[in-house]
Amino acid sequence: MKAADLLTAHGVDEAVAFALPLRRRFRGTELREGMLLRVGDRWGEWAPFPEYDDAAAARWLAGALEAARGLWPAPLRDTVEVNAIVPALDPDAVTALVQDAVTVDGCNVVKVKVGETGQPFDDDVARVAAVRAALDDCGAAEGRIRVDVNGAWSVDDAVERLAVLDDIAEGLEYAEQPCATLDELAVLRERTSVRLAADEAVRLADRVDDALVARVRAAADVLVLKATPMGGVRAALAAANAVGLPVTVSGALDSSVGLSAGLALAAALPGRPYACGLGTGRLLAADTTGETALPRDGRLSVVRHDPDPAALDAARARVSDDRAAWWRARLERCLALVEQERA
Repeated sequence: MKAADLLTAHGVDEAVAFALPLRRRFRGTELREGMLLRVGDRWGEWAPFPEYDDAAAARWLAGALEAARGLWPAPLRDTVEVNAIVPALDPDAVTALVQDAVTVDGCNVVKVKVGETGQPFDDDVARVAAVRAALDDCGAAEGRIRVDVNGAWSVDDAVERLAVLDDIAEGLEYAEQPCATLDELAVLRERTSVRLAADEAVRLADRVDDALVARVRAAADVLVLKATPMGGVRAALAAANAVGLPVTVSGALDSSVGLSAGLALAAALPGRPYACGLGTGRLLAADTTGETALPRDGRLSVVRHDPDPAALDAARARVSDDRAAWWRARLERCLALVEQERA
């Protein structure tokens, strides 16, 4: 079945490839690409990172289709607390970023990327120290720091490095995925006093069954969930209910349209989540909406953000013909996979 026929079969009226420049290099890129899918007057964002295989990207697609069809559960709250995010930057850039996060956005929780490929641990130490100093200098001495390692460390390295960063941060709120696997996290959990959060180990699992739930509970104190990458708000909510741990809802460097799914998940959780990783609008130099969703007083309103025609036209124009064809072919393959799951 051709892409146009597959789109029609899934009720998709329009599929638009977009590209958004970033203010700072993040996850090895300076341009965030994806597609927006329209069903009637609603939109969903499909933006799996290019390195993800079709199986993972098809799960993102299921989440985007859920958003475009308006199938989110009813919210239980009107706003959610968000954290600021500090990429793997040098200390001077970190200071300016944290100052804006505190004084402009009102955030007092900062997630710091550490364990970046090619960077020594000394860079992580300097970055966390810069965040701590910036929080103190801004009058946010009560501000909390969490670190995200993306599974880069061994257990032994994590034991030593978390102790150092915990001391510098004056108490880490938690460490997100310091080791790659749940088995490693379970071992680490017995050897550190720092709370551990599981992200990739759950998000990339084929299914959240009883066996996985038991392993997660043995390995982590906090569960990090991302709505669209997990197949949608309802799928992520089911995972949260099954695991039963405190939750942080995180984004995936979304445009403001895509961010709406994370807000819908955070608003639907039965328990109030940790400060959510949805304050990533500061990383974007342009958006698919007329106004980027940014925190006020450290919180984001739970609303659906729709694309602005002029902003979407500009985002579409940044995509070369070759990249647009690449995204269209990827969409065709992933729609076929979603169709197989639905059959």
